[in-house]
Formats: sequence, C-alpha cells, structure tokens
Amino acid sequence: MKPMIGISCMYNSGNEIGRATGMGLEGQDWNYVSGDYVYAVRRAGGIPVLLPHIGSKEVLDDLIDRLDGLLVTGGEDVDPQRYGQRMKGYCGAIVPQRDEEDLAAVRRAYQTGKCILGICRGIQILNVAMGGTVYQDLEKEGGFAHHMVMQSPKEFPSHQDRFVEGSLLRSIFGAEHSVNSYHHQAVREPGENVTVTAYSEDGVPEGIEVSGGAPFVVGVQWHPEMMSASEDHLALFRAFVDACKKESQKA
Repeated sequence: MKPMIGISCMYNSGNEIGRATGMGLEGQDWNYVSGDYVYAVRRAGGIPVLLPHIGSKEVLDDLIDRLDGLLVTGGEDVDPQRYGQRMKGYCGAIVPQRDEEDLAAVRRAYQTGKCILGICRGIQILNVAMGGTVYQDLEKEGGFAHHMVMQSPKEFPSHQDRFVEGSLLRSIFGAEHSVNSYHHQAVREPGENVTVTAYSEDGVPEGIEVSGGAPFVVGVQWHPEMMSASEDHLALFRAFVDACKKESQKA
C-alpha cells in the first residue's frame, strides 16, 4: 500500500490569480501549489494529497490523522509574531491564514507520530512550530551572503551544503551536496528538540532534524523538489516516503 502524503497548499484570498489567468470570478479565493512537489512525491512512491485552506482545526486534525506523512511546502514569509517578534520592513509578505493552518498541521502531525518534511518556508514553519525563530532577512539580520539566486534555472545548484556527521541528512546526501537557493530567510534559534544538521558555505542553517516524534521529521531550506529529476535529490523524497510507509505499517 502506497503511503498518502499531504502537501500543504499556498493560499490567496485576493483576486490576483483569477485576473492573471482569466479564470474564476471576483471574490474567489485560491488554493494552489507547484506541481514539482506532487511529481516528486509520486515518483518517490507516495500518493500526493493536496491540503487546502480548511478553516477548521477539527477538520484539519481529522485529515492529518488519515495521512501517512506531511510535506510542508514553500511560499511567503512566516509572520514574525508567530515567533514573538515585531515585523521589520525587510520581512516579506505574509499570509496569516496559511501560517495558522501550516503550524496547526505540523503540530498535529508531530504529536501523532507522523513523518514530516518541510521545504523552504516549510523548514521555517517546522522550527517555529517547535518554538524556534527565523531570520527576517539573512543579509540584514545575519550578515550572510545573498541567497535569493533567481538568475539560474530552478534545477541549477548555486552553492554547497555541508551535513553534520551522524545526521539523517548526511546518510542521504553524504558530507556535502550541491543545492539551489531561493530564500531570504532561514532558521535562527532552533526550537525544542530541533537540531541543525546542515549549513551553507557561509553558515546559514539549511537543514534541521526534530527528535521526539516520528523517525523522519526533517526540514531543508533549499528546493529539492525542483531538482528531483536528479536521483541525488529524489533520494530525500524516497527516504521520506519510505519512512512514512514503515510508520504506517506499525499502526
């Protein structure tokens, strides 16, 4: 039986998407996600299930309980109020409705022993759900190099990440691996049970692993789904889906 993997959707309550695509009517809201996440999960052996904005914690909890794993995708910045800070001018756009549901989904999945994979915004949501914080801007708050490398194709690596010895990520990728880079925020202070297990060349936390839940609760700052045509990057999704399958068989 293939495991069912929930994939969080982006959410837009405005009319911009309908106007841009010529679909829908004024006043509609939208749930959407890049196909790269869906295809990566499918190719890794999972059944992708899109998680829309639901607006009910009870229904969301019931849905998470029926899944075998949770994939939290990229998107807008996390509201700094979620980690006890005031928003600075260099923070990007936020979507409070999505913050609410992504954090609730991660907490429910973690509490019920589900495997979790967070990507880009997803690693930040995972860390914030565990009580950690985020750099609102890597260059301004951390003095790091520019990491929003939009000039290159999505599958093209822009730098090397180094993985901590003994970590799950190192067992998947080895000591170093080339990754792409499309972010201006990252994990700052790790939350409870969170260990940073990957760093960029200039020291930005780019991978975390969370103990105390399922054996696979991992976040990465780059976008492996964009690079999953390569078996090297699909390996992360295979490890995630395999872990989801093993945990579901125990239940």
